[in-house]
Amino acid sequence: MAMPPVNEEHAASEAAPVAIPADALIIVPVRNTVLFPGVVAPITIARPKSIAAAQQALREQRPIGILLQRNIEANDPGPEDLYRICTVANIVRYITGPDETHHIICQGVQRGRVLDFLPGTPFPAARVLHIPEPATSSPEIEARFLNLQQQAIEAIRLLPQAPPELVGAFQSVTSPAALADLATSYMDIKPQDKQEILETIDLSLRMEKVSHYLAERLEVLRLTAEIGQKTKATFDERQREAILREQMATIQRQLGEGDGKAQEVAELNEAIAKAQMPAEAESQARKEVRRYERMPESAAEAGMVRSYLDWLIELPWSSPAEKEIDIPEARRVLDEDHFGLEKIKSRIIEYLAVRKLAPQGKAPILCFVGPPGVGKTSLGQSIARAMGRPFVRVSLGGVHDEAEIRGHRRTYIGALPGNIIQAIKKAGSRNCVMMLDEIDKMGRGIQGDPSAAMLEVLDPEQNSTFRDNYLGVPFDLSRVAFIATANMLDTVPGPLLDRMEIISLPGYTEDEKLEIARRYLVRRQLEANGLKPEQAEIDVEALRLMIKGYTREAGVRALEREIGKVLRHVAVQIAEGSSSRVVVAAKDLTGVLGQPRFENEIAMRTSVPGVATGLAWTPVGGDILFIEATRIPGKGALILTGQLGEVMRESAQAALTLVKSRVAQLGIDPSVFEKSDIHVHVPAGATPKDGPSAGVAMFTALASLLTSRTVRSDTAMTGEISLRGLVLPVGGIKEKVVAAAAAGLTRVMLPARNRRDFDEIPQGARDKLEFIWLERVDDAIAAAFEENAPTIAAAR
Repeated sequence: MAMPPVNEEHAASEAAPVAIPADALIIVPVRNTVLFPGVVAPITIARPKSIAAAQQALREQRPIGILLQRNIEANDPGPEDLYRICTVANIVRYITGPDETHHIICQGVQRGRVLDFLPGTPFPAARVLHIPEPATSSPEIEARFLNLQQQAIEAIRLLPQAPPELVGAFQSVTSPAALADLATSYMDIKPQDKQEILETIDLSLRMEKVSHYLAERLEVLRLTAEIGQKTKATFDERQREAILREQMATIQRQLGEGDGKAQEVAELNEAIAKAQMPAEAESQARKEVRRYERMPESAAEAGMVRSYLDWLIELPWSSPAEKEIDIPEARRVLDEDHFGLEKIKSRIIEYLAVRKLAPQGKAPILCFVGPPGVGKTSLGQSIARAMGRPFVRVSLGGVHDEAEIRGHRRTYIGALPGNIIQAIKKAGSRNCVMMLDEIDKMGRGIQGDPSAAMLEVLDPEQNSTFRDNYLGVPFDLSRVAFIATANMLDTVPGPLLDRMEIISLPGYTEDEKLEIARRYLVRRQLEANGLKPEQAEIDVEALRLMIKGYTREAGVRALEREIGKVLRHVAVQIAEGSSSRVVVAAKDLTGVLGQPRFENEIAMRTSVPGVATGLAWTPVGGDILFIEATRIPGKGALILTGQLGEVMRESAQAALTLVKSRVAQLGIDPSVFEKSDIHVHVPAGATPKDGPSAGVAMFTALASLLTSRTVRSDTAMTGEISLRGLVLPVGGIKEKVVAAAAAGLTRVMLPARNRRDFDEIPQGARDKLEFIWLERVDDAIAAAFEENAPTIAAAR
């Protein structure tokens, strides 16, 4: 608070005057203040030396020098702690506050440069060179003056609560130097930066610096003003909406229209009562309804709560009445929908019989494993038909997020239940048949392992209390009949595999494919292409040629596509009116499908020594594999090509070693290994191949090459070999045998220890093939070669 000026006589009595030369200037050091010429500013003084200096200057009516300290921590600054450019000022007023604080109001006069400090004075005093303000005038100065004045006025107008007189003060300034000093004194910059401007004597350079600092402050002020306006606009809009909403509610009450929110809450409570939820789920639903009732409709969370309540209400919580399973009808449905697969159908009938006798029991989880196109998904649909239950399919291929199974927590924007709960809602029943398709295609990602989440879903001991993250309450999955499908089991985790009963579906033989095409595929494609049975027909030989020459697969998908192409060609003729009925014969296929893509090359490939036909397993079914060996001059090296894996390379090395150990028995000159390199190649080099099951075929091919005997063209073989000459068992026998039958072979050589797999081989394949069981590689030699061997001498 400002106080009246003190009595000068009283002030003079506080400190004895000291003689200061007339050409010297009393110096008052300051810590954070820079005074500019022409500016009036208050300065607080607290140090005894500063108080004594101000009082003596006031008594003697002398000017003082206001000088900034370099080091603000120095309480008694010396000459080295002070800058050299000061402002010569007059003390306008001296004020003492009630708390014994001292203030002086000073008016800057001009700049001064300290030449040297006087020694022996009780307060700083120095000889100062007065620096007059340069009277420079030029177009550049005038331009800088106008720009600086405009910047200063804009900055003042952007300042909150700035006095309007300040704008007038800047508008009335006519001196460029005075404008630069006035603008700097009002700027919020560091004292060191102000001192730099004070020390800039050149007017043009000084105005440039002031304009630079002022431009930076202007940018900050503009952004601050913009943010403030946006915040105020947002607040005003919300306040306006709240007032309007309150007015609307008041008007509705006055008109007697009732509260729409109350009616909605009543409908929700009624729906919850009808949903027959368990106690825990109903309690959670009622709690969320009470929360929803208290929320304003405009609240962001209100929509999420309403969506959650809709999910709880629409889920089928009640236990449906079990429909009686008719076993003869179920058998009829399976036979109607699928040809063959007798063992699979038998197992499904057993499954349905158990469900009929023990509807509340814990049924096993069936998992159909087989190559694509063999009818795994359609079997699940047939089971649903036989049980009279709704069918729903959940595709797991490519799922790599655990939340896809368990759902997202409701704290996330756009959260939803997992695929299991979504499928239950879609089916509309808790006792549906749920097909978990492609369970082997699930992957693990950074969001968790979905196969681990499936453990609870597929465990009959746990899934009665399955907890979805979105629902937050247990849901009973024990009445759901889960059926999984997979192409291969290698990628399915062991704990998940342990919870399922594996049912393998083999590939179809040629005759089975023919029957499936006649009974199902042709009829389905006739409907798909808008044709009637009396308009188009494909004869049996044409179907057989399509199976042999245009497709090579375990299932029938590619065959159905080829049938579709043929019938689309027929549809064009029917639509044009050129024909009313078309019968497609085998001779017509070339014009529609082109030349056959596959041919029986087995006889051609095995017509020379050194070639054997092997059998391979792939994820899409079995396949035949040719092993070719040849001998070239060299030093006994073994060359392997055809993109073979490490295990298959080792099988080739073991086969060569085994041949070398039987040179006497096979009639081979041992020196041939020192003079020749042996090259083993497996065609289809772009396809990676691995596994030990080609050992017998490699041994037979090498023995054929070195004995110059030809392997029978109607024979294929599989089996792992040991260095003792034993034939060891391998996997995939069923798929390999089906592939051999489909390729037109008549004999297969299998490990004797694989006899246990004979019952799994389809009857159609068994009827076509002769089986030779191998205990040792000697059995393979005895059965593989042509009986009338060509008269070519063995390798010598």
